[in-house]
Amino acid sequence: MKVLLQRVSEASVKVDQERVGRISRGLLLLVGISEQDTEEDVQFVAHKCVNLRIFEDDHGKMNRSLLESGGEILAISQFTLMGDTRKGRRPSFVRAASPEKGRLLYESFIEKLKNYDVNVQTGIFGAMMDVQLVNYGPVTVMVESKNESQ
Repeated sequence: MKVLLQRVSEASVKVDQERVGRISRGLLLLVGISEQDTEEDVQFVAHKCVNLRIFEDDHGKMNRSLLESGGEILAISQFTLMGDTRKGRRPSFVRAASPEKGRLLYESFIEKLKNYDVNVQTGIFGAMMDVQLVNYGPVTVMVESKNESQ
């Protein structure tokens, strides 16, 4: 599992010109799920995302987590994160989860994030989406499950 995490001052997502999710200060999470991912990977990445110390403290140092700073989350499914570009000129998506498995683990990921008592907004799984964001910092980090980093 891979999550491209961006610290934002605001972010939103539209489907068919209709806004379906919007947050102010917090995290935009672009979520990629592989065929090998499990509930353990989902739990690990959810825990890492909400506890990663990338928000500024009173001294301007990145010492606070999303939980400590009171931020929000906008989570967007993005199977293209699983694209392998090492060969050729077209990404290979053979490692991406099937739509059925991807949806189940994505929904589980959202529920695990909500269990941290965080406002979580989402896009629509499998839809063509327009995502807008203001990356604050900029801060962008790739979070990978134990499965992906091996």
